[in-house]
Amino acid sequence: MALDLTYRETIERLFEKTGSKVVPGLERTEKLLDALGDPHRKYPSFHVAGTNGKGSTVATLDALLRFGGRRVGRYTSPHIVDFRERIAIDGVSIPEETLLELLRRIEPIAESVEATFFEITTVAAMIYFAEANVDVAVMETGLGGALDSTNVLDPVVATVTNISLDHTEYLGTTLQAIADEKGGIFKFGRPAVIGEPRLDIAKRLAERAAERGATPISIVRSDWRAWSVSLAGGMTSFTAATPLGRTRLSTPLLGEHQVRNTLTALATIHAAGPEYAIKKENINRALSSVSLPGRFQRIRDWIFDVAHNAAGARALAETLAARPTPPPVTIVLGVLKDKDWYGMIEALAPVANHFIITNPPSAPPERAWDPLPAAAHANACKVPVSLDLDFGVAMERAASLPGTKVVCGSFHTVGDAMAVLGIDPAARASRGARD
Repeated sequence: MALDLTYRETIERLFEKTGSKVVPGLERTEKLLDALGDPHRKYPSFHVAGTNGKGSTVATLDALLRFGGRRVGRYTSPHIVDFRERIAIDGVSIPEETLLELLRRIEPIAESVEATFFEITTVAAMIYFAEANVDVAVMETGLGGALDSTNVLDPVVATVTNISLDHTEYLGTTLQAIADEKGGIFKFGRPAVIGEPRLDIAKRLAERAAERGATPISIVRSDWRAWSVSLAGGMTSFTAATPLGRTRLSTPLLGEHQVRNTLTALATIHAAGPEYAIKKENINRALSSVSLPGRFQRIRDWIFDVAHNAAGARALAETLAARPTPPPVTIVLGVLKDKDWYGMIEALAPVANHFIITNPPSAPPERAWDPLPAAAHANACKVPVSLDLDFGVAMERAASLPGTKVVCGSFHTVGDAMAVLGIDPAARASRGARD
């Protein structure tokens, strides 16, 4: 990697080389790590997989661990605006210069083993965390579980949030098959936490954990219960019965689905044992610092949500229906072609007064969807539709409309919209704007 390449040029080159290639397997990651001194073994880690909710669970784990005074590395994907969002310590993204230096160091070995984009990124994060002397890292899988490059970890706890149909070309076409793949992160002798709410799929994950020798196995729906959920004051609040006792909890992450994600993170901390324990009376203080861009993130009259499959769209629709939102509601929708856009439109139509169907410019060309049938289906759902293939025109149209504008469909759509509007993904809405 030439020394005179800028940060932007380096990231573009990395995407061009390997951005669209998915080659499951751990061999290349293991070779990279072995050549670079096995940095992932130099700190404890928490490992999180799942179809939806893993970003929220990781963000909550990050806040809980940092509340205990620890220096915490966080690895997530994809990013919203800036690639550096994927790798952070104590909430601060990796500096450009540091990332460039790591990529230059990794490149010769990556070339020799034909490492993919995600494998290179994962190894860069692991080196960064080791050399920065983090106390612990929270690592999110990229795709699946068993064959995801993050699965080289021997974590303190392995957690699977939930299972939905997504990436079926790689993970399988049934919920059970996808559960088997994601359950591949469970490790012998290590606690397993299962956040999946459906009993049959939770049992399948528990069987997978037992097959792999994980112990103990915690099913959140059995051990952590919640009721009296309210969305007000910019918070999701609920009463919970936990192994620590009954308590009233609140998270800044909005939506009834965030109750399960919060409990899954708390169950993960509980499973980690006394070293990571947090007192019941301190939980709300720790949760108050949870921050996650692009999850029902409200900035003025815009709402940004990276929902990118039918289950995520249903959760978004439920949240829109559950809390006061100034009408009319315009949904700016851009989806990748391998996603269930039909199911997403079906889920969002009941809460939409207007769809603007468009194409996010940052989406890889080979994954760009055909918006024409999507617009036709939205129209068939009896919702007025505007079809703007030019993303800039779509955003101008949305900005000119009254009421609430909801941008969703993919990380690309949300990131491109924030870039157009000049919004920092880390921006936090004012309390008044959220109420």
